[in-house]
Amino acid sequence: MFLTLLAVTLLLSAAVAWGVTWMFSKPIERILTRIIADDISHAWLRYMKFAILVVGVSSGVRIHALERYITAPQWMEKDKTEIIALTAERWVLEVYRTVIETLQGIAWMLLAFFAVALLAYVVVRLSELKRAASSAAP
Repeated sequence: MFLTLLAVTLLLSAAVAWGVTWMFSKPIERILTRIIADDISHAWLRYMKFAILVVGVSSGVRIHALERYITAPQWMEKDKTEIIALTAERWVLEVYRTVIETLQGIAWMLLAFFAVALLAYVVVRLSELKRAASSAAP
């Protein structure tokens, strides 16, 4: 039962991360093309897609939280410890947590990316304005 839960959370987090990657692929491509006006922007886009998938899967599959279904807590007395049973309610909760944690991890990563991209856009725009002003001056 535990291995099935592990496989389901892995596949679900990968599917959610792939969906987010697909949704944000064009906006990220436009931002990178604008900031990095070179062929290297395609390599950065591939890296961002990879990073979204890795962050999504690593956020969605919470191994430390799933361990409670196979091992009893070590901090409790031996006679009071028991392994948590995987009921239908627990399955629903774990599936929900997987989706939410995957989206939350990706959201933080994309927030950081867009903050840095905004800063880079301002720098690029200011340098373009400075170049246009210096070429227009006699």
